[in-house]
Amino acid sequence: MKPFSPIEQSFKIAFNYKLHFTESLFSVKNAMFKDIVMGYRSGTRVKVVFVVDDGVEEHHPSILGDISSYCKTHSETLELTTLLTVPGGETSKNDHGNVDRVLKAINDNHICRHSFVVVIGGGAVIDMAGYAAAIAHRGIKLIRIPTTVLSQNDAAVGVKNGINTFGKKNFLGTFAPPYAIINDLRFLTTLERRDWIAGISEAVKVALIKDSNFFDYIEQNAAKLRDRDMECMQYLIYRCAQIHMQHIAEGGDPFENGSSRPLDFGHWAAHKLEDMTAYGIRHGEAVAIGMVLDMTYAFLMGLIEKTVLLRAITVLEQVGFDLRLPLKSTKEIDKLLAGIEEFREHLGGQLTITLISGIGEKHDVHEIDLPKMREAVNMQNNLAQLGAHG
Repeated sequence: MKPFSPIEQSFKIAFNYKLHFTESLFSVKNAMFKDIVMGYRSGTRVKVVFVVDDGVEEHHPSILGDISSYCKTHSETLELTTLLTVPGGETSKNDHGNVDRVLKAINDNHICRHSFVVVIGGGAVIDMAGYAAAIAHRGIKLIRIPTTVLSQNDAAVGVKNGINTFGKKNFLGTFAPPYAIINDLRFLTTLERRDWIAGISEAVKVALIKDSNFFDYIEQNAAKLRDRDMECMQYLIYRCAQIHMQHIAEGGDPFENGSSRPLDFGHWAAHKLEDMTAYGIRHGEAVAIGMVLDMTYAFLMGLIEKTVLLRAITVLEQVGFDLRLPLKSTKEIDKLLAGIEEFREHLGGQLTITLISGIGEKHDVHEIDLPKMREAVNMQNNLAQLGAHG
């Protein structure tokens, strides 16, 4: 019998989603949320499950009541099924039980693929709830309402969801674009200082690898950003999110099938440091440390001038970051450096570490000189020898 030829098929799907900006989203006078849901199925009442970060509830005690009143006012469009509160911070991603709680809410309330999961919180809660929504019925529509600087300018604007397991950041995860993202300025007003500052590192990151003019803006406004100037922060969030979303759309690899991930600049070390400190440092804090480590390495390898390294260090310090590596022994340094191979495994295939060759100029390398990286570690813990404040 003659063998059958392979059957080959290809198809393309266009993904569209918007990042909206508002203030006091759940004021009954603000029609934005209702209009976004109505835009999906006009004239139909849509079921909605809300997942709320307990830190948001703590700092905004009226939030659950506001949501209930809003949905009641707009009951012709919104059918509120449940308000589920979950632990905030990285704790939410370290415990699979939180995923199960979201899945149970989806199941118990008969949420289908024409319903919505709405998650309100920081980046970790958004990652966790997004993962649950993506695996239920092969994908429940998700609306993200990020409440921290880092989630508004970075974590919530991409297409990734995930949780941590086996001591590895985002070991379980999906690519699932949200239906919409809504940035509500009001949530930023109650952030603790660490959370206000931490998200600025992601803006520094995209500026260093993609936009020297944006870096100049951050450099010129570092003190204002540190001191909670809302106008400066609004622009920083807007521009950072814009660059992030442009990269996803125009970078040619939105679902990361390749090994180059420029937006992970500084992240191989950041992910490992988060795990090594039992998430005692914020993701944004770890990214700031990780970027300085990789830039110090780039300096030692002759990729950048000392002036470039010092400019970046100075900006991060002026914003308020402590850039010292929280390592106390050779054993801990060895454990950190093992994160390079773990990062390669996470990427799949060839190791690709994004460095910079100048402000706004990314430079990918495919191998790391470990003795030089050790030297960079030691140098970072004594920034004064570089002429930095340390």
